[in-house]
Amino acid sequence: MKTISIALIAGVVGCTLGQPVSAAEPAKFQEKVLWSFGSGTDGKSPSASMIDVKGTVYGVTGGGGDYGGGTVFTLDPNTDSETVLYSFCSQTRCTDGKSPGASLIDVKENLYGTTVSGGSSTSCGEGCGTLFSFNPNTGAQTVLHSFGTYPDGQNPQADLIDVNGTLYGTTYAGGSYGYGTVFSLDRKTGTERTLYTFCSQYPCTDGDLPIGGLIDVNGTLYGTTFGGGTSNECVDLPGCGTVFSLDLGTGAEKVLYSFCSQPNCADGVSASGSLIALNGTLYGLTLAGGIGCHGNGCGTLFSLDPASGAETTLYSFCSRRNCTDGAQPEGSLVAVNGKLYGTTFYGGSTGCGGYGCGVAFSLNPSTGAEKVLYSFCAQQNCTDGEGPNAGLIDSKGTLYGTTEAGGTYGYGTVFALAKQ
Repeated sequence: MKTISIALIAGVVGCTLGQPVSAAEPAKFQEKVLWSFGSGTDGKSPSASMIDVKGTVYGVTGGGGDYGGGTVFTLDPNTDSETVLYSFCSQTRCTDGKSPGASLIDVKENLYGTTVSGGSSTSCGEGCGTLFSFNPNTGAQTVLHSFGTYPDGQNPQADLIDVNGTLYGTTYAGGSYGYGTVFSLDRKTGTERTLYTFCSQYPCTDGDLPIGGLIDVNGTLYGTTFGGGTSNECVDLPGCGTVFSLDLGTGAEKVLYSFCSQPNCADGVSASGSLIALNGTLYGLTLAGGIGCHGNGCGTLFSLDPASGAETTLYSFCSRRNCTDGAQPEGSLVAVNGKLYGTTFYGGSTGCGGYGCGVAFSLNPSTGAEKVLYSFCAQQNCTDGEGPNAGLIDSKGTLYGTTEAGGTYGYGTVFALAKQ
């Protein structure tokens, strides 16, 4: 038996030796930094995908702002001007929320999101997180729910979705067993309900610790968990992660796939980000596993047939020497004209302590061909950004994203990738 540890950085170190030699893909996109965080109270360390609402880009930062608890910001791609719309922790004990770590969603000209901590609950040291609304026209922020009252969930860090006026999401922790939940919130009434509590099947064969968001496909929710499932190969977790479905009509949860079901976890370990659906097939990313990184696994891009549960590894990251193709994807994928686009936190250039500073990539799901669009920290002192751990968005043929670090002040960037 090969025991897989989720000490992911060890896998990245392993991929600097003995990988098959493959010529690096020529750059296809030009990168431009639109904003560098950290010059003042403009926010620090963005870690969530941005959204485009009628040509205006909105996002969040996990830190910085007037009170150090993170921000909601907007950026005009035409003028490269950033404006902080809201600074978290403006209320005593951060009851308005602290450290937003998930993407915003736009529903009828209101933005909705979550914070990992803060809120009114005293069950967690810094609060157990919130679900909030924000009106970009008035600047009014409203906490719709504070997580943490047992058996409620705790610490939401995944994107929300809206289905017919109800918001759905996951919490990383909390619930009856402490391993996370699926929840709903009625936007009209503000009523929050726990729909499912993970690890209700010992030893967490139903999954545990969901860090990715949900998607809705014809009334069924699909998501992933970081741990849990039927595999016992991961020493740091009870299981190596799952893909699951939840029937909105019955509340029944079903595990469609348990990762590390293949020898040496070639199918991936610990799903990250949200799934996407394309032509009836689900696609997603895992943080570890795969055949790269000298066999330790630096993550995968996979597909899954929701009807049969058949999983296919389309690409294993760090399949090239020195991980020039990227390693450890943490964000979500986006589909543009039939191709998948995403980022990896490590790999690419040889900077950032030798681990690489991350890449933006594309993948053709029909052929499995991966192309590196840009390797970060190509500029001195990483002024072009380093460590992208959020997904990309597409707006009129240009890709936009964020890096958690790098930039002029070292606290991350907003960047654009345009075809040359």
